[in-house]
Amino acid sequence: MGEGVIVLEKRLNDFSTYLKAQNIDVAFINSPENFFYLTGFHTDPHERLLGLLVFNDADPIAVVPGMETGQLKDAGWQYDIIGYADHEDPWALMKERGVDTASIVGIEKEVLSYGRSESFFSLFTDAEVVDVEGQLNEMRVVKDEQEVAIMREAAELADFGVKTGVEALREGITEMEVLATIEYELKKKGVSEMSFSTMVLFGEKSGQPHGNPGDRTLKAGDFVLFDLGVVWKGYTSDITRTFAYKSVSDEQRKIYETVKSALEASLAISEPGTRIGDLDQKARDIITDAGYGELFPHRIGHGLGINVHEFPSMSHLNDGVLREGMTYTLEPGIYDPAIGGVRLEDDVLVTADGYETLTKTPKELQIIK
Repeated sequence: MGEGVIVLEKRLNDFSTYLKAQNIDVAFINSPENFFYLTGFHTDPHERLLGLLVFNDADPIAVVPGMETGQLKDAGWQYDIIGYADHEDPWALMKERGVDTASIVGIEKEVLSYGRSESFFSLFTDAEVVDVEGQLNEMRVVKDEQEVAIMREAAELADFGVKTGVEALREGITEMEVLATIEYELKKKGVSEMSFSTMVLFGEKSGQPHGNPGDRTLKAGDFVLFDLGVVWKGYTSDITRTFAYKSVSDEQRKIYETVKSALEASLAISEPGTRIGDLDQKARDIITDAGYGELFPHRIGHGLGINVHEFPSMSHLNDGVLREGMTYTLEPGIYDPAIGGVRLEDDVLVTADGYETLTKTPKELQIIK
């Protein structure tokens, strides 16, 4: 039995033990991300049903389109599979297995759609339904050694993406041309999917926290903001770096150094036991004291792993604490719609006595000549 299969066995056993402790007969897992976490098989089922039935006292059953059963087995799945053809009703096939006798059923409350819920409740007509998504979030929030190793690789590819973008800069080039170069070079590295829509923003457009790249051309004095990440072996990365092109004004330099100080201050308190909300507050206080508080409109970051945005939310309101093995982003920013904005973002791993930044691109202000 390979190491990966052993890890999956432990996850399934831990989840099944939780179900038993909560008197939950069966959990129906519907999200591709949690399906991957528990089976090792990552797929986009499109409109087709993808599901995993995890019981408190029996082996699990995977529910997948029939055309994907072979890939599921290749990923190491050793249990039963309900593989269905497009003309078959997977809910009816589940009913034939007798799962509809469950008294208490767990679901991912934020995932099960209204349309799917109609079929779900027609199967589990008399069952009490409870949410198990929180438990899966808690399981996923602390990464094991194998997950961390993959996330290091994903972060290295994100660093490469930023390097590629910088090397593509020349006066008159458009945001979309630079974006295309980044994604093309990453494809050549084996990256099949970005973890979100890549951002390359020039000048005043860098002052839009979620701006859309387009035909804006690069000129001297512009900020250049890159925000990108990759999906690698089922895990994500997410980096932001901002550069100055040809020259930088005193105000641009002040904004940049304020954001850099905010990020470094949040990193400095990243260690087991730190209140999560304090990471946001530490950065927010620095930016506010510098006179830019109203220009920092978002939280400091988010959890990172199978999803690029996952539990926990790194908001100043979060009273949870950091634990060894947690991975998340820190990404303070200042956005001036007139002159542009700066965001600096690292992927962070909590270690036994501090932190490690998985993203390694330098944070010092660089003026690209």
